[in-house]
Amino acid sequence: MDWDKLRIFHAVADAGSLTHAGDKLNLSQSAVSRQIRGLEESLNATLFHRHARGLILTEQGELLFDATSAMSKRLDTASARIRDSEEEVFGELRVTTTTGFGTLWLAPRLPKLYENYPDLKVDLMLEERVLDLPMREADVAIRMKEPSQADLIRKKLMMIRMCLYATPDYLAENGTPRDIEDIEDHRLICQNIDSNQVGAGRNLVQHLMTYEIRSLLTVNNYYGVLQSVLNNLGIGVLPDYVTEDFPDLVQVLPDLESADVPVFLAYPEELRHSQRVSAFKDFVQEEIITYRKQLREKQKS
Repeated sequence: MDWDKLRIFHAVADAGSLTHAGDKLNLSQSAVSRQIRGLEESLNATLFHRHARGLILTEQGELLFDATSAMSKRLDTASARIRDSEEEVFGELRVTTTTGFGTLWLAPRLPKLYENYPDLKVDLMLEERVLDLPMREADVAIRMKEPSQADLIRKKLMMIRMCLYATPDYLAENGTPRDIEDIEDHRLICQNIDSNQVGAGRNLVQHLMTYEIRSLLTVNNYYGVLQSVLNNLGIGVLPDYVTEDFPDLVQVLPDLESADVPVFLAYPEELRHSQRVSAFKDFVQEEIITYRKQLREKQKS
């Protein structure tokens, strides 16, 4: 099979248009069309349905696109490994994690990473969906559960819990709950039960909802919950690591916490020797050590 034709087919399938693919490949539309027609003839199959609004893959086209997508990701991996220097850390690193952890913990600490590696280009992908690392949807993942995918190197970073927090100003104005029944007299801020979140956090919210909460604000991520709490809107359900950067937050009803939630860092086995991955892994582990040390000192005081 002609590799060049496959490359052009992949670009067309990805763009859904001969014109857009041609622009990306610096080829004319007629040249792209000839290559696609030649590939279809060699396979004796129709790869695209032609519509006025663009091109749609046929069943055979979908099969071929799955194959070329896997090839493209493998080539990206090989290219990244070749570019990795034994002494320097540079280039793109795609990191995926949850919106909460990415915005509240990871992003504020990235300046330290860039201080050491100014030529690094981090693509931070924040979403609750678990990306496929072996298929190179991302290079590194930080997740709130142990990854189930095969061929991954994984390391447990820490344990976190979801707790109740409020600002001193809110509590001064509205009073501090002394037992769980008192929560009914306050506004609760939390993630919607139906939104994507860790199971332990959802279980805590479901438990709180069994009480007659007089006022409620739900948000679909912890960043929104935190901002609402900081603006004195109520008592929020938040991961305990937020207190490292917001030490003035007061934990409400300290005995009411979620179950422990493990935080894992994972990356594909084939990136074991990647200097960029190693640099990021070491950076995260150092920050975790600092966090644990501060947590122990806080518990002693």
